[in-house]
Amino acid sequence: RVSIIVLLASVIKADGQVLKSEINFIKPFLLRTFGEEGAKQALQLLKELLKQHIDEAAVAQQVAQYVNYSTRLEFLHLLLQVANADGEIDSTELNVINRIATNMAIKDADYQSIVALFKRQKDTNWAYTALEIQPSATDEEVKKAYRRMAMKYHPDKVATAGEEIRQQATEKFRGINEAYEHIKKQRGL
Repeated sequence: RVSIIVLLASVIKADGQVLKSEINFIKPFLLRTFGEEGAKQALQLLKELLKQHIDEAAVAQQVAQYVNYSTRLEFLHLLLQVANADGEIDSTELNVINRIATNMAIKDADYQSIVALFKRQKDTNWAYTALEIQPSATDEEVKKAYRRMAMKYHPDKVATAGEEIRQQATEKFRGINEAYEHIKKQRGL
């Protein structure tokens, strides 16, 4: 659990500023994950980490070694949410998150899929990227991709990781559903 706080600190300080929106986003997560007393300790640790140099690669590699893949995907989603807390993911934040994802042994297609959920306004093909397919995919390939992604990101996959991570998975699962609905609407399916 300390590892996720270290990775959160890496993302928060990536762009050279610690924004109140990022801290405000993290507080409820910490409270739900650690309880009231644990959240206070976690916030104190976070404040200390924000003053230090962080080797996020080593921490991410440790996470890769000890945390199952589905939970690592949820950690990645959480890091992107924190970076997006101010309404936009800065390129320096995205670079740090990309390095973390690489060191957590996240497959590139999964990384791109999760990032696409945050690019709805800027990328016309976000829904296809979220489902890990090309816009040229057939209707049947779209359906198969949706089913594959729904199974991959189903909240039950992280049931043992705690309620907070399960809620993250539910939100990402909702994003996959939105991507599928967007494509169906676009194609008139």
